[in-house]
Amino acid sequence: MSLLARPAIASLAARAMQRLTALADRRIASSLLGRYPEYPRNTRELTVPTAAGPARAVVYLPATDAAPGSTPDSASPVHVNFHGGGYVLPPIRLDDPLCRFLAAEAGVAVVNVDYVVAPQHPFPAPPHQAYEIVRWVAGHGAEHGWDGDRLTVGGQSAGGGLAAAVARQALEAKDGEAPSIALQVLHYPPLDLATDARDKRAAIAKPMLRPWMADVFDSAYVPDPRRRTDPLVSPAHPSDTADLTGIAPAFVVTAEYDLLRAEGVRYADRLREAGALLDHYDVPGADHGYDQKDAETARDVYALIAAHVRRATTPGPGNTPREKQP
Repeated sequence: MSLLARPAIASLAARAMQRLTALADRRIASSLLGRYPEYPRNTRELTVPTAAGPARAVVYLPATDAAPGSTPDSASPVHVNFHGGGYVLPPIRLDDPLCRFLAAEAGVAVVNVDYVVAPQHPFPAPPHQAYEIVRWVAGHGAEHGWDGDRLTVGGQSAGGGLAAAVARQALEAKDGEAPSIALQVLHYPPLDLATDARDKRAAIAKPMLRPWMADVFDSAYVPDPRRRTDPLVSPAHPSDTADLTGIAPAFVVTAEYDLLRAEGVRYADRLREAGALLDHYDVPGADHGYDQKDAETARDVYALIAAHVRRATTPGPGNTPREKQP
């Protein structure tokens, strides 16, 4: 075991990374805020009450957004977005281009969530809070101008892992109050924290994700290695054999050079077996987090995501896209 894999050391390293990220966030976010200027930034903030504390969210409004108090017939659908960051970093503003793109091209209100992160809030706090947030969004549309019955969820990297965990909790809910999720978008997600990163293989010698990063992120998020096979953490691990029939339909996006590609492919295959895979797209020549630097490739993939979100929230014959093989 490396030093960084020890929970106490990982916690210290994660906190240091959070401080460094906060310093760099303004510079990085400023460049992303200027991306795709044709899509305006029409936002408002709200706070979602949860057991883990109030969660701040930024709502991106489509051009046709209805005012609060609108009837469901006039309200837009809603997409809940969870940012990436290894379950440790809170870079909510880095998803601004994606959120503006989806609001405009999919015609949805996008709720971009500032969820709790480790080590301050280790597993299971983030996926449980994420599920609470989605339930709240589904139930409070009339107050905020969206239709909670036409709801999709998604996220990039760790956010994709949380979106998968939300869909799983909705599938297994026993209280009869599970939100109806029309689509889960899993964008280069980590779906197997039980397998050591050193046993994962990327298609290039030096992928963006390195084993030392996994040591910090995984040990800060799930300090007890025995819990990393939990289905809300590692649904792509072979130990999770539950029947996923009935889980929300999924669009899975992997990246050709990503260290996490294999687990994304495995989970896509598992969803296919359950009849829940709408589409799997493998981004050629791309590594983890490619969309932070490659605006044009990101535009192409965001357009695919927007098309799936629009189809999922506009029911009708012939609007289910055909799956793309990796």
